[in-house]
Amino acid sequence: MTPIAILGAGVAGLCVATELAARGAQVTLHDPAGPPGAHHCSWWAGGMLAPWCEYENAEEPVLIHGQEALDWWGVRTTVTRRGTLVVAAPRDRRDLDRFARRTHGHRPVTADEIATLEPDLGARFPAGLFFEAEAHLDPRRALQDLANALAAQGIPIRPGPAPTGARLVNCTGLAARTILPELRGVKGEMLVLRAPDIRLTRPIRLLHPRIPLYIVPRGDGVYMLGATMVEAEDRGRISARAMLELLSAAYALNPAFAEAEILEIGTDLRPAFPDNLPRVTRQGDVTHVNGLYRHGYLMAPALARETADALLGPAPTETPHAAHH
Repeated sequence: MTPIAILGAGVAGLCVATELAARGAQVTLHDPAGPPGAHHCSWWAGGMLAPWCEYENAEEPVLIHGQEALDWWGVRTTVTRRGTLVVAAPRDRRDLDRFARRTHGHRPVTADEIATLEPDLGARFPAGLFFEAEAHLDPRRALQDLANALAAQGIPIRPGPAPTGARLVNCTGLAARTILPELRGVKGEMLVLRAPDIRLTRPIRLLHPRIPLYIVPRGDGVYMLGATMVEAEDRGRISARAMLELLSAAYALNPAFAEAEILEIGTDLRPAFPDNLPRVTRQGDVTHVNGLYRHGYLMAPALARETADALLGPAPTETPHAAHH
């Protein structure tokens, strides 16, 4: 069997390596930056496995294929299945109604039900939507869990170049733009806060007319707050506007966030094609897996399966799919 060399050890490369190795392929994994870390776009992700919510502004493949991600990740890392709660300030009720019309898999919840689901939100929000089947994970733990599992199979992340004679799978995100000129970078900005006096148990999405925001619990009073979507290719520091919007949203969820400690400020560029959908494409002997946009953890498992099918033929028994709702 011809060896397969995967370039890039972010979420796409690690998922592709995992899927190929599971099917018996001879795999090597290469990344000049080394193991998962802040140099990977996927390090800064929210980690929401939320295909029904994401359908609000995504195409149908994200809804359909994203559902595979819940079970795929569930057997490889810790996945918390407590759903997603979507809320809006009373003045933004129209945004909540529009979100409900454009998504599936939710039920409306009243102020009392919101307070039951998340007591620390209190009675601030008169209505919301609960997406019970959704889940979330810690992206950094998930990347490390995949890397550890691959290393245990004799597939470490190598800093050197791919061996000659191997079939190449390029999963290098924006670094592949010289070969995939349609790619663009969409800037995302996020914060990690520590607020030990606040207890939230599931991702909360706060709808907002300008910048809808989300907050994802990481455990031990730590929360990821994100993420802006800026059509700009500046990987530089967070803007004052983004910082104000993110912190204002946290304060609107619970004023106790005003006392939170800011642990991290992150910015990076998400690789995206013009239609914002990821693709598996072939150029000569190189297979490209790219364009994950804001759906890295949601779509990488399906792309990994598609890549493995293209290189090895369909699996005799498919990876278990999450039930469609």
